Amino acid sequence: MCAMKILLIGLSLSLAAQVVEAQSPTPIVVQATSTASVASTLPVPAVKDSHSVEAAIMLLDQMKAANDEILSKQKAALERLEEMQQAAGQLKIFATRG
Repeated sequence: MCAMKILLIGLSLSLAAQVVEAQSPTPIVVQATSTASVASTLPVPAVKDSHSVEAAIMLLDQMKAANDEILSKQKAALERLEEMQQAAGQLKIFATRG
């Protein structure tokens, strides 16, 4: 029994040593970029005509409609899953009774 404990301790120490050796000895430091300089260099797009604004609004309306459709499908799927979960709970109750 004592030999088994010594063996387990030795194995765990050797595994710990291998994990330590597997890690990178020196950390890599990456300098952060300043967001103020990046934001100030980006040009601000100017709205030149109302047609592009109307097209953008129409595109956003289409995207909203597609998102609403996806949300309704997800809601229906969630309701089906809740019904299945309820049915599984009832089966579990009936299985324990019988």
